[in-house]
Amino acid sequence: MAVVLSLRWAGVTPEQYDAMLAAVRWEERVPDGLVLHVAWFEPDAMHVTDVWNTEEDFQRFFAARLAPAVQEVGLAGQPEVRFSPAHRHYVAQAA
Repeated sequence: MAVVLSLRWAGVTPEQYDAMLAAVRWEERVPDGLVLHVAWFEPDAMHVTDVWNTEEDFQRFFAARLAPAVQEVGLAGQPEVRFSPAHRHYVAQAA
C-alpha cells in the first residue's frame, strides 16, 4: 500500500534544498518506489509531501542517498516526519 510522507524541517532554506537536490539527483535518478515529491517553504521551515510505494522504499533511499547529502550540505536539526497510509493517489499525465 502506498504511503504519504509529510515532513517539516525548521531552518532549511531553499538554497540548502537545491544543494541537496544537486547532490542526490533524484529527478535524474528517480529512487525506486517514489511516486510524487512536492517541496515548499515558509519563512522558518521547509515542507515536503511525498508519495512512496512503501515506507521501506523511502527508508532505503534515505539510508543510501539522502542521509549522505544531508551531511554534505550540513543541515542542522532533525525533521518532523510522519507516514500515513494513502487512501488514493493520482498523478496527472501532464505532471
